[in-house]
Amino acid sequence: MRTQLHDAAVEFAGGPGALDGILHGLVDDVDRALREPMEIFPVCHHSPASATAMARRLRAKQPRTVFLELCEDMTPVLTELRNCRLPVAVQAFATRIDGFPADWAPLSVVAPITEASAEYQAIAYALETPGVDLVLVDRSSDHVFQWQPRPDAPAEPAAGEEESALHGDAVGVELGDLRPRFADLEKHLLRHGNVRHWSEWWHQYVEVPLGDADHDTYRQVMFLIGSLFRRLAPGDPDRVRVDEDRERYMWTRIREHLAATGADPADSVYVCGAFHAAGRVAEFGLHGSDTFTVTPRTATEWQYGLIPSSHSAIEAQFGLERGSVSIAATQWAKNLKRTRTQPYRLKGQAGGRTGTKAGATSARAGKAAAPTPVTDTDATDQLSRFLQRPPALDRLDQEELLGWSVDIVRAARGNGYLASTADAIAVYETAILLAGMRDRAKPTPYDFEDAAVTCIEKDTVPGRRDVRRLVEIMMGGDRIGQVGYESLPPLAREVHDRLAPLGLNLQTRGVKRALLDLKSDPDLRPCSDVLWMLRHLIPDAARPIMGERTLGETSVQESWDVSLGTHQRALIQLGYEGVSLEQVLEQRLRRDANSPQADAAVVLRTVEDATRYLGSRRLADELGTRALEALSTERSVDGAPEVLRRVRKLLAFYRTSEPVLPEWIERFAKTGYAHYCTLLPTAFTDEAATVRQVAATLGFLFGMESLALSLGSDRTQLELAVAQSHPEEPSKVALLWAAQVHLGHLTRHDLRERCAELLGNPLMLPAYPRYLSGLLHALEPVPGLVDLVVEAVSNAFARLPDPVLLPWLPTLITTLRAGGADLAPLLTREAGRLFPGRLPALDAWVPPWRATAPEPATPGIEPAGRGSALLATHPGTCDALADLLGCDGTWAAPGTPTGSALLGRHPGTADALALLLGAA
Repeated sequence: MRTQLHDAAVEFAGGPGALDGILHGLVDDVDRALREPMEIFPVCHHSPASATAMARRLRAKQPRTVFLELCEDMTPVLTELRNCRLPVAVQAFATRIDGFPADWAPLSVVAPITEASAEYQAIAYALETPGVDLVLVDRSSDHVFQWQPRPDAPAEPAAGEEESALHGDAVGVELGDLRPRFADLEKHLLRHGNVRHWSEWWHQYVEVPLGDADHDTYRQVMFLIGSLFRRLAPGDPDRVRVDEDRERYMWTRIREHLAATGADPADSVYVCGAFHAAGRVAEFGLHGSDTFTVTPRTATEWQYGLIPSSHSAIEAQFGLERGSVSIAATQWAKNLKRTRTQPYRLKGQAGGRTGTKAGATSARAGKAAAPTPVTDTDATDQLSRFLQRPPALDRLDQEELLGWSVDIVRAARGNGYLASTADAIAVYETAILLAGMRDRAKPTPYDFEDAAVTCIEKDTVPGRRDVRRLVEIMMGGDRIGQVGYESLPPLAREVHDRLAPLGLNLQTRGVKRALLDLKSDPDLRPCSDVLWMLRHLIPDAARPIMGERTLGETSVQESWDVSLGTHQRALIQLGYEGVSLEQVLEQRLRRDANSPQADAAVVLRTVEDATRYLGSRRLADELGTRALEALSTERSVDGAPEVLRRVRKLLAFYRTSEPVLPEWIERFAKTGYAHYCTLLPTAFTDEAATVRQVAATLGFLFGMESLALSLGSDRTQLELAVAQSHPEEPSKVALLWAAQVHLGHLTRHDLRERCAELLGNPLMLPAYPRYLSGLLHALEPVPGLVDLVVEAVSNAFARLPDPVLLPWLPTLITTLRAGGADLAPLLTREAGRLFPGRLPALDAWVPPWRATAPEPATPGIEPAGRGSALLATHPGTCDALADLLGCDGTWAAPGTPTGSALLGRHPGTADALALLLGAA
């Protein structure tokens, strides 16, 4: 073969050179791997050909030690695979990190495992065969992040494709990453192979030819492919360094294990990716150098477990073509049937489609094809024979293709397509035509997919799924794994146990409706508590349809949509954070409250959540103290609206449920009063501060005033803050007027006159809507001005010209919508009180503010005798009051001067008293 490659290099390159070195290097790599005393078994991840060859080789060789390229710290979790339905992913998860940047948290590493994967065959063989050691030798999860920067998170899946997001933003560890890293090479292979993407090329030119190849041929071909992709890879220094360090790491661990246990290398097998099988590092092989030093792990606390996976999640994680893993699963079943290979499966494994039982005995295995004899691979050149042999033409399976065509038409009609028998015939013929155009004797699933899309797909998709998705489902579907109850972390098992009274199978996928009548069945109250905590921690897993939980209030009936089986991954990851929902929720609330970015509003939200979901006064007091600290560090009023809303709710709750207010909320009111008094003058003049934020600041000051004054605050602070405020923006000016009315520095009559002056000044008309916006926001701190606001708005509609009024209407609507919870009901009630209730009465209606006001009465005393005459006519009331007070006396005769007459003749004393009372 060396001679043939040398002659080929001379012919194509015109003489020996770089090409000759590359081709000779390929042969050297294959020879080096074959000469290794311990058998190296190269694989490709999720490759049916690799899985078939792995199962056949394990039955033939029966090794006593299996070295597997997988993170070495994931070993304890592998035994839990027997409780799961594949595909699942082995996960390492860390929330408390030490030694990595804080913004990397949480760290997550996943290694997905499917039935059609060689590593699953190796794991099942090692776990089910007594006396076999399974040794994971790849870098640990901690080293994954030590050796390279954190990769970018996978792209967000399309809407409705939640199965593609089962791995979240975890970093994928793939066994046997075989894809050209040289873009021109991949483009060349795709173009000359008449295929659209890499998954189709691999299926056509590697999977199918190697599906029933013998052991020696399989190994040599995979060695060659790995060496080719490695030698033609671009020289990315970081990636090359990581690849070589991984090889050094794995061979170092292998030699350490062999030295420690005394295992025989001839009775061992090393399962690794074909890309690493022919490495050129000095540490390669059993006789490699021992110069590589494994760096210690960081102090990060790693948690390990299993999470559900799916075919689409694996494709999204590793950049595979959509549907390729499902097609691989179908090809795996065909390989088993064609080669009569008996696969290995774990005892108790659920969801298998091969029809085999785990841990099959050797007698039963004897019914399969005869084991491949162990040959001297060094003396056998199967590679040259394989490359020189023309591909075997796989005859057209008409029955299979007809079945595909009929099934896709049936599925298309079920999803709203107008498909018929004619479409089935068209798909059948088009698939054959496409295969012929691409130099294939038999249409592949990808040819059939193209034919179905061409013949059935329309301009629009009538249902939820397009034809390409229907073909993917028909070829095997997006199989979704499930982690068994026994393999769940304690928290997840506790959740299922606590929700058991609902009588629902929450481990299956899909939405389950739970109805809780808490009045007639109070025993369901703990289930309600769990569901509300899940609603906070995993919003998609528990969705309330009826019922709510607010501060101090609980529902008597609730209805929930629960989908714990669908969101099993999120529930499992909660188990990495604690042993109970209450503990995890308390940790998250503390983490949110103590975050450097948390402001007072965020911390108050955690106080509210701690009270609603946990009922913990201790935690609420702790978080409330933290809210006080956060408020004192704020230098703007940006969070004032949210602070005001939440502190009002908390005050209302504590006043109705507690005999005394908690100490922290009293301190919060007092400190907040002084804090916002200090910020108020700056907020009025700050262009970045919105009128809503300033209004909320005033709302806090006016709303907390009585409580703050009772705790020792000084009202002079507020008066000075308002006196020092000099806004220029019209809406804030109107807001200041409202504050002055509340403090008594401005009368309601003066405010009404100022609004009238603005309407009477043509130069101020364009700015009048902005003044009105300020008055609308002023209802937050001073709701007593609602009648004046209704009057001002009515006058605006009556007198503003259309060029000014119409552009202002959207601002009015957005203002009311933003504060609709409080402002709109006030305006609606006041307008309903003032305006007539029927349309005919509107024509004759005169607004109260336009009616002729009565002349104000002259300050003084009413005419003498007005009240005295009434008392004299009905003296019983006065007599009873006199008896009660113990007063003796008689009624004066008519005409006798009374005290009221005296006051009428000498009004000076009454006037002085009135002035004194008015000043006070």
